Amino acid sequence: MKITVLTARALLLIGVGLGALTTRLDRVAAQSVKIEPGKKTTYWWGIPFRLANPVYAILLVKSIFIALMATAAVVLLAYPMAYFLAFRVTKHKVLWLILITIPFWTSYLLRVFAWKIILGYGGVINSGLVKLGLIEKPLEFLLYNSFAIVIALTHAWVAYAIFPIYVSLEKIDRSLIEAATDLGERPLGRFLRVTLPLSMPGVIATALMVFIPTVGDYVTPSLIGGSGGVMVGNSIQTLFGQQNNSPLGAALSIVMMGIVTAVVCLFLWAVGYRRIRAREA
Repeated sequence: MKITVLTARALLLIGVGLGALTTRLDRVAAQSVKIEPGKKTTYWWGIPFRLANPVYAILLVKSIFIALMATAAVVLLAYPMAYFLAFRVTKHKVLWLILITIPFWTSYLLRVFAWKIILGYGGVINSGLVKLGLIEKPLEFLLYNSFAIVIALTHAWVAYAIFPIYVSLEKIDRSLIEAATDLGERPLGRFLRVTLPLSMPGVIATALMVFIPTVGDYVTPSLIGGSGGVMVGNSIQTLFGQQNNSPLGAALSIVMMGIVTAVVCLFLWAVGYRRIRAREA
């Protein structure tokens, strides 16, 4: 019971800290936009954008940042669940896998609207924290910012992310783990030296599966992002739908696809994907 309470408090502190951090980042980012008079240079977070209209470039960088945060959160949540299914569950694994798919039984829009109710000023979280006496007034940073987008995207993709990691963990030869144990390796060292490297294909697949679609997502920011959570997908949707500017919308889409492809290639190079494939072969 004590461990459960401590875990709940730790998760609460992490959530509050992440929310405060993202809110602060949004405010600093908004305040850090500086335009030099007489020059076509705009600075955002100290990054120079030498463009006549740097709005789309800033939104693209912001979208990549939000997608990276959501991807990291999904991997950190999905890996322990997949590890539990692969190494701790010995009976009724099919039932556990079916339970994981329960969020898919409802519409994506309904899940996003649910988070809008949960994170609202008078929502479930704020009402519960006020009644418990943990806060004096409702938290304002939970909704209509990047934090809300990251939370909703994490919830939407974490169930998908469990399966690739679970498959990689399930394929690990248990004799390798037993050999590491016989050689005197501690559980943490056994995980870092044996389990984690052998499960990297699933982690890489999960990261790509989450990062690529979340960069261009526009539904979630439209519903719970507010003015501080606009992403590049919202701009593309506006160009095509409201402004009827298809050429600029198509150009922005192509640029986004090229930059996302470059980021993915850089990520695969950084994690040594070729070495991982060679080791599997």
